[in-house]
Formats: sequence, structure tokens, C-alpha cells
Amino acid sequence: MIGRRLLLAAGGAALAAPNLARAQAAWPSRPVRIVVPFGLGGSADVAARFLAEPLAQAFGQPFVIENRPGAGATIGTDAVAKSAPDGHTLLLMSNTHTANETLLPNRPYVLMRDLAPVAPINIAHHVLAVHPSIPANTLPELIALLRANPGKYDYASSGPGTPYHVAGEVFLAMAGATATHVPFRGSNEARTAVISGTVPIMFDAIPTMRPQIEGGRVRGLATTGPSRSPLMPELPAVAETLAGYEASIWLGLMAPAATPVELRQRINTEVNRILALPATAEAQARLGAQPMAMSITEFDAYLRADITRQAEFIRMAKMTPA
Repeated sequence: MIGRRLLLAAGGAALAAPNLARAQAAWPSRPVRIVVPFGLGGSADVAARFLAEPLAQAFGQPFVIENRPGAGATIGTDAVAKSAPDGHTLLLMSNTHTANETLLPNRPYVLMRDLAPVAPINIAHHVLAVHPSIPANTLPELIALLRANPGKYDYASSGPGTPYHVAGEVFLAMAGATATHVPFRGSNEARTAVISGTVPIMFDAIPTMRPQIEGGRVRGLATTGPSRSPLMPELPAVAETLAGYEASIWLGLMAPAATPVELRQRINTEVNRILALPATAEAQARLGAQPMAMSITEFDAYLRADITRQAEFIRMAKMTPA
């Protein structure tokens, strides 16, 4: 009887294998969703829309962007983790997710258990901007102001655990200063608050904040790369005042954990091809970003290393888990 059950199981597996192979060969059989767990207009949303058209052209089906922000990116992320692992649902993720592994212990998923790596996209640095009402024209003046007025000033971010939040907390820790974190549901809301002066300080994406700086609506003080940004070379790097400081946002794609590696590999190959195009490099440079081409295995290792790196940042800044 046991032998018969084993024989039937083996036969079932043999029958299932061709069906799985046919399903993978037919992929995508309908539009592919790219769930962006952040608001419209932010770096993640821009990156998803940048990739959607060339991916659609390559695979012959629309790649549809679905913004599902909220709860520190956990709402959209959990929806992807619980989606069918058939390659028709992808997650546009960032180092918000690797930070959340430490900051949000009660999240409904575990990143490297419930999702699988597909491909990284790009990495970029931020700009530190303040409302003109802030009596500081340079980064050292801002640090002195915050030190002299502990807790008086607020700074905005696109949400708890986001790269802009971590950038702010690490900056304050290294500067020996304090300010109150005010999280918003996305970069657009946070940026609007800074432009209006409601919350006067923010780390933000350089391309989206630069027009506000050039228009005089906010004042740029520094950028967060290891050296000055080619997009705004007139601004010093934070590291020129706080040695060793660097903050960035990187983006990538993941899929539900059981998504076949063959499907993830097909997407990885195509994303890497798109990133290698000269036109892509030029477009990324205009956004202040650099492409990040990796294999699935390399991206897996990068994700695991960044979980550790973000945990170190969080401990250094004494950020409290939610």
C-alpha cells in the first residue's frame, strides 16, 4: 500500500512538471501588477513607471502600477506576500523594507521568508532642505540651531522606517542634536509640509526637491552622498561637516516567495538589459541615480547584508521599534 502511494505521488509529480513548465512558458498570460507600497510621485513610484513600459514591450503584456501606501509600506508589501506566486504580481521595494525588519517587529510578513528577490534597480542620495523661516543658511548653522534648541524643531519624512527617516535620525545622532520626527504617508505630503513651513526640515530626493530649492521655496543645505552630487555641486556633502555620514535610497523588485526562480530570472535578465541601455543611464543620471544590475543570487546577498546594515544604523540612532 505504501509503495502504491509512493508510485501515485511520483506519477502526480511527473504530470505536474509539464503543466508547470507550460505555465512558465506562457507567462505572462495577463497584465502584471507592480505594487508600489508608497505614494504617488516618490522615487519608488517613478522607478516603477520608468520600468513598466519597456517590460511591457519585452513580455507582451501591460505592467500595471498599483500604489498601495500606508503603515510603513507594510500594507502593499503584505498584499504581494499573500498573492499567487505566478509571476503576475511584483513588489517595488526599497531599503525601507530592510529597515522595517528591525523597526517593525510586528509586521505581518518576514521579508526574506515571504518574498523572493527579483532584481535591484537603482541607488540615489538625498538633499537636506529647510523652509526659509529656519534661521540657518549652512549645515553647521543648522546643527548649531538644533543643538541650542533641543526638541523645538520638527523634520518630515515619507513615513516611519523610510530612507528619509533613517537619514534624519542618523544625521541627528552624528550631529549630537535633536528634532522631532513627523511622518507622512508619502514624499509628496511631506514635501508639501516643508514647502508650507508646517514642518520645516526634510531629507528628500534630489530631483524632486531641486526645483523647490531653485525656486526659493525651500533652502538646500547639503546632499548625502560621500561627495558632492553632480546634480547640485554647489551644495556641500553632509560628510564635509560630519565625517563618514552617507544616506541613500535604493530600489528593487521582489515577488511572492514561491514564485519559480525561472520566472524571476526572466524578469531579472530583462531588467538588467534595460539598465544597461545608454538611454537608461542618461535618464537615471538626470534623476541623480545609478543603476544597480545584479543577478538574483547577488541581490539576495545584498538584501541580507542591508538588513544587518540598517539594524546597525537604527541601533546607532537609538530609533525605537514601533
